[in-house]
Order: sequence, then C-alpha cells, then structure tokens
Amino acid sequence: MPVAETELHYDNPYQLLVAVILSAQCTDKRVNMVTPALFEAFPTPQAMAAASMEEIFPYVKSVSYPNNKTRSLKGMACKLVEEFGGEVPSDIDSLMSLPGVGRKTANVILAVVYNRAAMAVDTHVFRVSERIGLTTGSKTPLTTEKALVKNIPEDIIPKAHHWLILHGRYVCKARKPDCPNCGLTDVCRFYQKNS
Repeated sequence: MPVAETELHYDNPYQLLVAVILSAQCTDKRVNMVTPALFEAFPTPQAMAAASMEEIFPYVKSVSYPNNKTRSLKGMACKLVEEFGGEVPSDIDSLMSLPGVGRKTANVILAVVYNRAAMAVDTHVFRVSERIGLTTGSKTPLTTEKALVKNIPEDIIPKAHHWLILHGRYVCKARKPDCPNCGLTDVCRFYQKNS
C-alpha cells in the first residue's frame, strides 16, 4: 500500500488534533462529515477557546459521546491557548496533558504531524498486529505499541501505523477477515492457523 495516510481531513495540526479527538469510538467518515462546519466556525484554537460549550455542541452532536467530546474540545483549546501559545505541542507528555488526548491520540499527532516514530494503537492495529503475528499475546495497547516500536524500523513506523489501520479497516476486518484478498497470507499467523 504505497499511499498510507490518515483518512481524516485536516489542513493544520490543530484541525488534526480536533479530528482525532472526535474520532474516538467514531468512524473517520462521520468525523469528516462534521469537521468542515466545525472548522469554519472555530478556525483556530483561540476561536474554540473563546466559544462556550453550548456553541460547540451543535457541531459535534452527531458523533459518539458528543457531551464528553464537546468538553474535551473546549478544554483542549483553552489549554493550547493558555499554555502552548495556540500551537500543538510536539512531545507526548505535553500532548497527553491536553483534555481529550490520551496516548493513542498523542501518538497520531506525533506520527502524522511531526513524522516521529510513534505507533498509535487503536482497535485495528491491536487486532491486526496479533493476527498477523507482529505481536504475541499482547494484552494492552501499550504492550502492543512497545513490541511494534521495538521491531519495526524507526523510519517506517509513522507509515506502518497507517498500513496496519487501513489493513484492519478494509481487509483484516474484525468479524470477517477477507483472507482471499489479502497479500499477507504467506506470513500471517491467523491465516496459517485457520486455513
């Protein structure tokens, strides 16, 4: 898969951060439907920080957990403005200090925006890594992340993250993996065990 990149639509680090916060337990397709109007209404962290939660909510009400995400967006924007001069930070600890930003979201920003060797582990990455055999017996996203970062060359980790997500989204699906159309069956532990 030569082109492996996020399917979220964004123009700058702030917009990607907003989109990734909204994407938790929600499809990228749904997020991409709501973000154009949201970004038009709140084009900068300063604009979102100045808005009330009641002003933000209508733009995100169709995503999962809209109340929590509204609170996270407002808090994230305020902290970006107050502590980071409106700039999205480039280190994991600062990113994770932002409301609504956990390790996965922070790693997405580090990999996509800053091209760092950061592996964001979502449900697709977790499942595919174990099925293929890139990890063995990982019980948590963090153990999966550590195993992948240890064993994947640093320069391709940002792209590998997208390879795994897209493979899980379109081929190695949770309920019904499409093994007949998978190019990894020669090396896939799941396929070898089940064929």
